[in-house]
Amino acid sequence: MASVFANLNIRGLTDEQVLKARAGSGDNKFRAKKENPVLKALKAIVQEPMVVLLLVASTIYLVVGNTSDALFLAAAILLVAAISIFQDSRSRDALEKLKQFTLPVAKVIRNGEVVEIHSDELVPGDSLILEEGTLVAADGFIIHSNDFSVNESVLTGESMAVFKNQREENRQVYQGSTIASGMAVAQVTATGNNSRLGQIGKSLSEIQDEKTPLEIQIGNFVTKMVIGGVVVFAFVWLINYLKSGDFPDSLLKALTLAMSILPEEIPVAFTTFMALGAWRLMKMGIVVKQMKTVETLGSASVICTDKTGTITQNKMALAKVYVHAESQIFVGADPAPAVRSLIRDAMWASEPIPFDPMEIALHESYTKNTTQDERPDFRMIHEYPLGGKPPMMTHIFENNKAERIIAAKGAPEALLKVSNLAEAGKSRISEAIHALAAEGYRVLGVGTSTWAGTDFPAQQQDLVFNFTGLIAFYDPPKDNIPEVLAAFYKAGIDVKIITGDNPVTTAAIANSVGFRGSEKSMTGEELMKLDEAGLGKIVSDTNIFTRMFPEAKLRIVNALKAHGEVVAMTGDGVNDGPALKAAHIGIAMGKKGTEIAKQAASMILADDDLAKMVEAIRMGRRIYSNLKKAIQYIISIHIPIILIVFIPLVLGWIYPAIFSPVHVIFLELIMGPTCSIIYENEPAERNIMIQPPRPFTATFFRINELATSVVQGFAITAGLLFVYQYSVYGNAGESVTRTMVFVTLIAANIFLTLVNRSFYYSFITTLAYRNNMVFYMIGITVLTTGSLIFVGPFAQFFELSPLSLEQLALSTGIGFLSVTWFEAGKWYTRKRFRRTIAEYQPETPSGTNKVTS
Repeated sequence: MASVFANLNIRGLTDEQVLKARAGSGDNKFRAKKENPVLKALKAIVQEPMVVLLLVASTIYLVVGNTSDALFLAAAILLVAAISIFQDSRSRDALEKLKQFTLPVAKVIRNGEVVEIHSDELVPGDSLILEEGTLVAADGFIIHSNDFSVNESVLTGESMAVFKNQREENRQVYQGSTIASGMAVAQVTATGNNSRLGQIGKSLSEIQDEKTPLEIQIGNFVTKMVIGGVVVFAFVWLINYLKSGDFPDSLLKALTLAMSILPEEIPVAFTTFMALGAWRLMKMGIVVKQMKTVETLGSASVICTDKTGTITQNKMALAKVYVHAESQIFVGADPAPAVRSLIRDAMWASEPIPFDPMEIALHESYTKNTTQDERPDFRMIHEYPLGGKPPMMTHIFENNKAERIIAAKGAPEALLKVSNLAEAGKSRISEAIHALAAEGYRVLGVGTSTWAGTDFPAQQQDLVFNFTGLIAFYDPPKDNIPEVLAAFYKAGIDVKIITGDNPVTTAAIANSVGFRGSEKSMTGEELMKLDEAGLGKIVSDTNIFTRMFPEAKLRIVNALKAHGEVVAMTGDGVNDGPALKAAHIGIAMGKKGTEIAKQAASMILADDDLAKMVEAIRMGRRIYSNLKKAIQYIISIHIPIILIVFIPLVLGWIYPAIFSPVHVIFLELIMGPTCSIIYENEPAERNIMIQPPRPFTATFFRINELATSVVQGFAITAGLLFVYQYSVYGNAGESVTRTMVFVTLIAANIFLTLVNRSFYYSFITTLAYRNNMVFYMIGITVLTTGSLIFVGPFAQFFELSPLSLEQLALSTGIGFLSVTWFEAGKWYTRKRFRRTIAEYQPETPSGTNKVTS
C-alpha cells in the first residue's frame, strides 16, 4: 500500500515534524474542564448520610466531654473516607483503562510509510487515510480521493452522504463525520478542541451517563431505607427524650439506631462490581464500552451472529472456478487460459488496494497466474461501490492508450439480473452455483461490460454485463465453534446466523458445526415482505437469515426485542451499524471490525473470537449473581443490628443501650469490605451456565429473595436476643452481656458470609471455591474481635469484657446455629433438582474444569 501512495507523491510527516506539531497543538482530544477526582470523591463522601451521622455523633460526644469516643468516631470518618476513595479509585482506574482500549485508530502516512496510530496521536499536517467504514478523526482537506463520500450528519443534521474530491472547492472533511464510500487521503488542519466538532462543544466527556434499570432499582431501595431511618430516628429520639429528659443521651441512642439502618454499602457495591467486572472482561479481551452492558450480559437470550469471520476463519482460499464459456468447474487456479481470464476479471472488479480476504486472494491468484502484470498501466476512472439487493460492485479502469476495463463481481443473483444470458445459460449457472454452495464454498459471480465516453450510468445495474463465471472460496469454520454453540445452547441461548451469503453455502457450514435449525432459512427480501403480525413468529422460528442488508438486519433485531428476547448482535461492517446500535448488546469485532461498527457496538471482542462471548455471558451472570449475594448479605446482617439496638431501647430492658455508635460503626467497617471484596471476588457457581437467561424485566429485589434475607435476619436476631436474655438471667452484668451479644453477632456475620456464598450449594462445597479474600477477611475479623475483647485498653474503650470459654463457645455456637439452619433449605432445593445437578460441568472463574466436592 505504501508504494501506491509513493506513486502519488504523498510521503507524510517525518518523526521530527510530528513532534514539533504535537508541541504546538497537543493531543487530538476534546479537553473539557474536569473536577479533581479526589475532591469530587471527598465532596460525595461529605454528602453521605452515614458520614453526616458520624459527624453529629462525634460532636455530641465532644460536647458532653467523652473525648475518646469523639476521637474514635472522627477516626472512623477518616477510615470511611479512605475506603470510599479507595473503592472509587479502583472503579475509576478500571474505567480509564477501558477508555484506552476503546480509542479509535487512524491510518496515516508518515516517513513514506502507512502506519496505524490511535486517533488522539494525530497532529496538524498528518496525511490521514480515510476508508469506507471509518470515522474522520480530525479536520482536514482532501489531497487524493476515489469515489469518496462522507456523511456529515453529526455537524449538519443532513443524513445523506456528500461526494467530495480534491478538485472541488468544498474539499474539507470534518472530525466526527462517517466515510460512506470510497477512500481518500486528507491533510489534517485541526485537531481536538480546534476542530469544528470541538468548537461547537460536542465533547463526549460532557455527556451525562443515564442510569441503568438496576442502578435505579438500587437507588430507590436505598432511598426508602434512608427515609425509614429518618422516621425511626425521630421516633426513638422522641420516646427516649420523653422518658429520660436527657437530650444528648437520647440523641445518641437515636443516632445509633439510624446508623444501623442505613445500607450505605449497597451503592458502593454496585459501582465496584460493575466497574471491576468491566475491567475483568477487558483482561479477557472483551472491551465493554458501557456499564449497562455488564448488567445486561447475564440476560442475553438470543445471539445473532455473522458467518464470515465469526463462525468461519475469514481466511479465503480460492478453491474452484466455474467458467461459463466452457460450462465447466475447475479446481483451484487452474493454468487454463479461460481460468486465468476469469481470475483477471475478478481481480479488476476488486479494490486496487485490497483489504478484504477474498480480494487479497484474487490479487494473489492473479499475480501467480499472469504472464504480464497490467496493474501498473491502468488507473481507476470510475467506481460503483458495493450496493444493491443482492449486492454487487463495478470498477472501471483505463490506460494511457484509452483501453478500458469494466469488471464487476458480487452475489451471483445480482450478476444474473444484469447479464445478457439466455434461459439455458442461466439454468447451467444456477446448477453450478448450487453445486459449489452445497460444498460450503462462498460463491461470487463475475462479469464484464463495455461503455464508451465518460457519461457513465447513475447505477451499475444500468450497464449490460457479459457473465464470465463464478469464483468459489473456501472459508473453513473455526475449530472451536462446535463447542461454542454447544455452550450457548446449554445456557438456554438461541443462536441465529445473519449473513450476506447464500442459503445453500450457509446451511452447509452450519451443518458442519452442529448448528441447530439449519434446515430452514429466509432471505432479506423475503423477510421485508412480511407484515408486522407474522414477523415475530417467523423470526423466532427461523435460525438462518441469508442475503441480508441493513434494513433487514435491523428488522430482525427489533422483532426479536418486541418478542421479549434480550438480543446480542455481532457485526463488523458499516452495514451492521444500525442493528448493532439497536441490539441490547452490540458486539463488534476488534480485528476486522470497522470503526463504524465499533462506535455503534456496546462491546468489542479484541480477537474476533465468538468463544469470548461465552466467557462474557458467564462473567455477566457471575457479576449479577455476586452482586445479589452481596446485597442479600447486607440486608440480612442489617436486620439484627437494627433490632438489637431497637428492641431493648423501646421495650425498656435492663440494658437498653447494649450497643453505642462506636459498636455500630465497627460492625459497618466489617460489613463494607465483606460485601465489596469477598463477594466481588467470588468465582462463578458451577451451575451458572446451565441455567436459563435471567428475564431482563425481572426486578432485582424479588419477593422470595427479599423474604429469604429478612428471615435470615430475624433468625440471627432471635439468636442475639436469646444470648442477651441468657446473660441477663445469669446475672453476668452489662459488660459481659454486651460482649456475648457482640461475639454472637460477629460469629453470625462470619457464618452468614460463608452460607450466602451460594443459595444452592452447601457452604462446605463453597469452601473449595478459589477466593482467598474469604479467609483473609475472616482472619482479620476474628483477630480484631479478639483484640477488642482480650486486650485491656481496647476492651475498656468498647466497654467489653473477656469471656470464659463456656461463654465464648455459647455465643459462637448460637451465631453458627442462627445462620446454618438455612443449609437445610439448600439441601432440599438440591434434592429437588438433582437431575439437573448431574448435568453440570464444574467450572472455575477461568472456565476450566474442577473437581467437585
